[in-house]
Amino acid sequence: MSERLPHAPRPERSDAVNNRAHILEAARALFSTEGLDVPMREIARHAGVGPATVYRHFPDKQTLVAEAFADKLSACRAIVDEGCADPDPWRGLCLVIEKICELHARDRGFTEAFLSSFPGVQDIAAGRAYTLNAVAGLAQRAKDAGHLRPDFVLDDLILVLMANKGLRATSTTTRVAASRRFAGFVIRAFAT
Repeated sequence: MSERLPHAPRPERSDAVNNRAHILEAARALFSTEGLDVPMREIARHAGVGPATVYRHFPDKQTLVAEAFADKLSACRAIVDEGCADPDPWRGLCLVIEKICELHARDRGFTEAFLSSFPGVQDIAAGRAYTLNAVAGLAQRAKDAGHLRPDFVLDDLILVLMANKGLRATSTTTRVAASRRFAGFVIRAFAT
């Protein structure tokens, strides 16, 4: 009697792989410019697929948001890790503020996902928690070194991101330049 071998999962068809890539590309572009309120049907239209194809790959919007922003979460984590690794906590905190503001200025949807409790997106919630905990530790080190205002609280950073989100410009380049100026003002306000 022969033993049955488990079936290997079938590889995805190339058109399915391409459709998934087009959906993610469309979602990232629309979330970046329009925010998270973009309907799934609009994402499907921009991807050149039907709504059923979008739902076949991403059963709900939360799944699509998590996948669309996975790279941004990794970039955010890398920024925070870089800032925390700096032996000068004030310089590290300044780097984090500057680079996080720029990252958020480039993508309105990521800012909305990061700042909100977008239902069911555990990856974003975990990424936000990691970022905020790491920045809290870095801020405490900067306070202990006498460079950060003693009345700074982590909610101040959330307010900075909310204000940075409000920057409006006709191009990403202009928005990023405005974000850099804003980050400079914030850093000066936070310094002792």
